[in-house]
Amino acid sequence: MGFSIKLAPGVRIRASSRGIRTSLGPRAARVHVGAGRAGFSSGVGPVGFYTSLGAGRGGSRSGRRPSAAAYQRQVASQQRQAVQAQRAEEARHLAQAFLRILALHRVDFPVATRPVAPQPAAPDRDSIYQHYEQHALAGIGLFERARRAQAKQQAVRWAEAEVQRQWATRCEQQAAWQQYLDQRWHQLCTNDAEVVLETLEEAFEDNEAQSAAVGVADGEVSLAVLVPSIDQVVPERMPTTTQAGNLSLRKLPQRDRAAYYKLFACGQILVTIREAFAVAPGLRSARVAVLRHDGTDSYGRPRMSCLLAVRIDRTALVGVRWDAADAATVVTDTSSELLLNQRPRTGELQPLNLDAEPALAELINAIDLAELTGAE
Repeated sequence: MGFSIKLAPGVRIRASSRGIRTSLGPRAARVHVGAGRAGFSSGVGPVGFYTSLGAGRGGSRSGRRPSAAAYQRQVASQQRQAVQAQRAEEARHLAQAFLRILALHRVDFPVATRPVAPQPAAPDRDSIYQHYEQHALAGIGLFERARRAQAKQQAVRWAEAEVQRQWATRCEQQAAWQQYLDQRWHQLCTNDAEVVLETLEEAFEDNEAQSAAVGVADGEVSLAVLVPSIDQVVPERMPTTTQAGNLSLRKLPQRDRAAYYKLFACGQILVTIREAFAVAPGLRSARVAVLRHDGTDSYGRPRMSCLLAVRIDRTALVGVRWDAADAATVVTDTSSELLLNQRPRTGELQPLNLDAEPALAELINAIDLAELTGAE
């Protein structure tokens, strides 16, 4: 399966099992770059034409040497093609960055189920018998057939008893392990704070944005997500086309960059909440504070800004069309509480005033910022 997203007029990104492919320009003159060979297509009405872009196999059939002017034109053409190829490659990387922001919240997580201890392996009957046979035949001559037969029968009885003993021990160990797993599962489903926090800490270890579970109370978990600055996330330029249909890497307006950064922050909120709800089935709601690392103070301690705070119930996410709705819209539509401060002209996310939000300030103060940022 794949999907297609329109980033700007004349710019469309398609993702499929073959990779990312970008189409630039109007239908009448469109350039395709990315997965596979670069190509050019033209279509007016029901008629369409497509060709691959690349070096041809043909050459001069007349045997005459090209003139100096023709050679210079050829060099100039190759240089233009090299510049265009470099620009197309840059456009592809930029398109991937924007596509990643748009698709962040669409990550799905398998829902946790009651863990089951694996069945114990059966004892190695043959090796056990060989051990006891060797012990039983010790000191009996090779031609003492009667004694050897009796010794082997004794080895069989000893081996069977040992097999039964080992099997019973392994079943007891499996039962004890299952009892422990059932206890943990019950604690997880009933929102035992210690078990839930340990489970979430393990789940968040591989997250792109550093996340932390701060506390659990009455079926609600408090989470913190640390996001990088806008310059680390949103490119300054976006691939588009000129009126003539040529590829252009235009500078993204400040308002547009702010909108993409908001999508990124909301995407990190949703992916963190969805993972928390998936691994901790007893949770009914989640509060998330989105923090941004703004450097360190004069004491070397991390300085944080809170850009967003939101509360979302588990039931509010049921029925969300993840493949169609963007992250900012999902957060707005599903949240029961939402705090953000956007600059009126540009829409840029500004730090929240924590003096007016004592509960939020208390949540942030409970976070080990040094551990969250990885600072020593």
